[in-house]
Amino acid sequence: MDRSTSRRSHRIVPVVAVAAAAALTLAGCSSGSGGKKSEEGGANASAGKANTPRMTVALVTHQAPGDTFWDTVRKGAEAAAAKDNIKLIYSADPNAGNQANLVQNAIDQKVDGIAVTLAKPDALKSVIGKAEQAGIPVVGLNSGLSDWKSLNLLEFFGQDETVAGEAFGKKLNEVGAKHALCVVQEQGNVGLTQRCDGVEKTFDGKLDVQNVNGTDMPSVKSTITAKLKQDPSIDYVVTLGAPFALTAVQSVGDAGSKAKVATFDLNKDLIKAIQNDSIQFAVDQQPYLQGYLAVDGLWLYKNNGNYSGGGEQPVLTGPAFVDKSNVEQIAKFAANGTR
Repeated sequence: MDRSTSRRSHRIVPVVAVAAAAALTLAGCSSGSGGKKSEEGGANASAGKANTPRMTVALVTHQAPGDTFWDTVRKGAEAAAAKDNIKLIYSADPNAGNQANLVQNAIDQKVDGIAVTLAKPDALKSVIGKAEQAGIPVVGLNSGLSDWKSLNLLEFFGQDETVAGEAFGKKLNEVGAKHALCVVQEQGNVGLTQRCDGVEKTFDGKLDVQNVNGTDMPSVKSTITAKLKQDPSIDYVVTLGAPFALTAVQSVGDAGSKAKVATFDLNKDLIKAIQNDSIQFAVDQQPYLQGYLAVDGLWLYKNNGNYSGGGEQPVLTGPAFVDKSNVEQIAKFAANGTR
């Protein structure tokens, strides 16, 4: 089936993010034991494990070693795979060329679908085209909202990083920040760049951008510490991932700085840091939901021909702020690894 023709010839009303998420979750539920096809050739509507034919889906991300954010993405993907009778193959590499090779490996294995992050979309353009030529549907998640349509992906599940950054900048204004440092842990990652650019667009104060090597946490710590010592006027450190926020807190202490720390993304330790006031707030893009919906979306397309957003609109999973006012509501889910 020519996915590009199908997607563009049947325009539908754009899907609201929450409604789309609910629809995917509900439509993806069916009963019966795995590996057996229903008499109608589709899925039953009742809760349980899908009885549709076994599928294989590859999830290929740009995860760097030790970045716990991706554990949550993967957990969501695994939950959807277990429900949908899918064999999930997970692989990751922060190097864009290596990530492209992993996508090619999935094509060579003749998987039924590929879910991929597009932190550096230009490097993946060619191999995504090869997947399409092989008749393998591809969906995007997490990174690449600005590029998924031009690469002819079926769907995209994630956060508009520019919108998230702009919301973050407004939040800094609300808390009275005057001079912020935006710490980028992976130079060239378009999503991270969009976050800092969004902050700068709406933040009324001064914003500095600091590139660090996110795969070397001691180096991250020392670089932020040195910057804070050099410029004591910095009153907020903005990090773009939970582990880096926790490291930035240590840097603030080491530098004898009065700066506060806020971040994009969550993990269990970051929730505790918000509870004890060492982190002021975080933007949550719901990585569990991104992994879940990406895999479930491929199942829906394979078995029912469904896809969200009409091929034109992404399914947005964020941004949402977590701070002292609502952290207790989120804490129990973070403890389970789903937020």
